[in-house]
Amino acid sequence: MSSGFFLSYYGDDFTGSTDVMEALSAGGVETVLFTSIPDPSRLECFSAFKAIGLAGTSRSQSPEWMSEAMPASFSWLRDLGARFCHYKVCSTFDSATDKGSIGRALELGLTVFGQERTAIVVGAPQLRRYTFFGNLFAAYQNKIYRIDRHPVMSRHPATPMNEADLVKHLEKQTPLPIASVSPEDLPGLANRLSTGEGQPPNVSLLLDVFDHASQQAAGEFLNANASRLGPFVIGSSGVEYALLHAWERSGKILSRPSFQPLEAHSRIAVVSGSCSPTTGRQIDHALQRGFKGVQVDYASLVSGVGLEEEYERVLNLGSAILSEGSSPLLYTAKGAQGTEPETMAGDQDRVGQTLGRLLAKLQQLHDLKRVVVAGGDTSSHALSELGIYALTLRYPLAATPGSPVCHGHLENGHKIEIALKGGQIGDDTYFSSLRDGSV
Repeated sequence: MSSGFFLSYYGDDFTGSTDVMEALSAGGVETVLFTSIPDPSRLECFSAFKAIGLAGTSRSQSPEWMSEAMPASFSWLRDLGARFCHYKVCSTFDSATDKGSIGRALELGLTVFGQERTAIVVGAPQLRRYTFFGNLFAAYQNKIYRIDRHPVMSRHPATPMNEADLVKHLEKQTPLPIASVSPEDLPGLANRLSTGEGQPPNVSLLLDVFDHASQQAAGEFLNANASRLGPFVIGSSGVEYALLHAWERSGKILSRPSFQPLEAHSRIAVVSGSCSPTTGRQIDHALQRGFKGVQVDYASLVSGVGLEEEYERVLNLGSAILSEGSSPLLYTAKGAQGTEPETMAGDQDRVGQTLGRLLAKLQQLHDLKRVVVAGGDTSSHALSELGIYALTLRYPLAATPGSPVCHGHLENGHKIEIALKGGQIGDDTYFSSLRDGSV
């Protein structure tokens, strides 16, 4: 079944993984995202699909963890035989030498795929992310900032972006050589690749993408030079947006699908482990629109002290809110107020796991049809608690790309609707719009 795959990918967190699934599926390349390596029978259930994803947690992991865990995932993806295999990173490229190292992923990917170099595509105008002469720019509240001056990402609690030049940023994470490539350089570079002259063979190529034309040029370059570069590629969902241009122009994609509108639900449940100001505004808006908030004691979750008592307290409050016909919103922080999570000692993974356990129990007790998880790292750990083994696209959110509503395929054979939202994603109405079906 592998010969028909356009692309396989590994997402460094779960929200980013659904971002790729949304871009591909909405673009006419039906995609399934697995939460762990599936057995052959489960893979066969999706044999008609054209792209396969594997959701991971490497964005929140150490280089040592990556070296131990990721070669098996990369090997499984390699053996699917897709023309492209994408290591998907956040479009803000936040990473560090000791956490979520994109440089280490580059080293591991090149080794597993037997490549000397790869292409790196980060810019995605659809997400208001732009790379220009190797520097990354990102939007925040209708203004564009260089990433090292971005009001949120320059102060990220785990991986602050204090370098906009992505080549210099990666130089801190890997000794492998990387060069920035502008669109006007691509034709000459393609000629050199075909002749083997010029560019040293082991230099990976960071391709500028800042508008429709440069994105199209990047896609054509990737598509035309896949056999020379090798299948392994790194970047944001800008990789998929670029390739979709090339696949459409070549006739590989003949049409784009339509999706049934979302129904309104009187009750949904939301859990949030995000401390982003964007999520904070979304929480405030939801509380003004009828959601009932329950603040979860982050210190208890991360330290484990009083964890079960806190779990029972929050579960009982959330269940009571659902019983009275309202939607609970369980959150560890409202923006940056009240907690500085990365400064607290303990098990950070346990936060997402506990929020996921709460959401799973509420969904089971009240037969909820739609649930939401906010926070990239939170989503990665919460999803495993929900018994979801695969995700497919239910409805793309055109106003907030990168945070679609998915079908969550459960171990018991049923499906639920679930949205996974990164901290910076979505406008203020995100949670209330998902409840009301007004997206």
